[in-house]
Amino acid sequence: MGGDIERAAGCLLGGAVGDALGWPVEFSSWAEIRERFGPQGVTGLTRAPGGLAEVTDDTQMTLFTAEGLLQAECERAESGLWRPAEHIHGAYLRWLHTQGVKSRFPGFKRVKNRGWLVRIPGLYHKRAPGVTCTGALSGAAVGTPDNPLNSSKGCGGVMRVAPVGLAPFVSEPFTLGCQAAALTHGHPTGWLAGGALALIIRRLTEGAALTEAVEEALARLEKCPGSQECREALEFALKQARNKSPSVETVEDIGEGWTAEEALAIAVYCALAAENDFKAGVLLAVNHGGDSDSTGSVTGNILGALLGRAGIPRQWREGIELAAVIEEMAQDLLTGYEDSPAWREKYGR
Repeated sequence: MGGDIERAAGCLLGGAVGDALGWPVEFSSWAEIRERFGPQGVTGLTRAPGGLAEVTDDTQMTLFTAEGLLQAECERAESGLWRPAEHIHGAYLRWLHTQGVKSRFPGFKRVKNRGWLVRIPGLYHKRAPGVTCTGALSGAAVGTPDNPLNSSKGCGGVMRVAPVGLAPFVSEPFTLGCQAAALTHGHPTGWLAGGALALIIRRLTEGAALTEAVEEALARLEKCPGSQECREALEFALKQARNKSPSVETVEDIGEGWTAEEALAIAVYCALAAENDFKAGVLLAVNHGGDSDSTGSVTGNILGALLGRAGIPRQWREGIELAAVIEEMAQDLLTGYEDSPAWREKYGR
């Protein structure tokens, strides 16, 4: 299966770096950030006692999205069935298990110990997991765009779907990105933003410029009922990137990032305003009074897919938790399927 490991690894590592940069200030105002870190705010990773910077549920759930995709592709290769949303849901149930929460979903006991991620101790840390995600996954039903579980448009759906755009075996990343986000977030804005990000990531991995990728996502959104909020947020981000110098004030004009359309629009703005500078883009994305880890994560996904692994400062990509796991998952996404016992152990039934 073809693909570019530099862009795939860059996307996943970039998201984790942005997550780690934003996590220490997720619930802080811009004034509080400056008081703690100085007039420029966050300028580098905050190292935990173990020497590495911590990642949160954004990175954890992104990895589980990738695992679900690979389990779906393994099943398709061996049986012909293609059920990606079902497998992603199962992967999210495993993430729920790592957070110490049980689910009433009938298949929870069957799927909670599948795969290899649940055997990684570093994925069991609780780093302010989203209430909407844990609440939706702990129930007996499964959310879809047509049968939503709630009316949430929080950013917990969009911040985890980048692997859908990376996986070359996914033929319709927009559709599956929507389905993956709708598993927990029922408002159209909450899941359409997921589809838009997946499509943007796909086009970036194919070599498109970011503005071109965003415009293609806007054209796709135009065909979807309920997409007005997403379209308006993205259009405003494009306008601000053209007309405004990079600033915290401009980021906060777009929003705080707690909702899906704001998180995606902030990420697009920061990536464009940074002019292909990963460091400048993610620092702009985390230094504001909002959901800094999620806006940092999505910005890192976008810039990582655009610039590749080499575009991320080495000390950052090597200074985060789970870096080796992230690299391995990126390579597996590009492999897609391998006819071997080891692969079936990782991704088979």
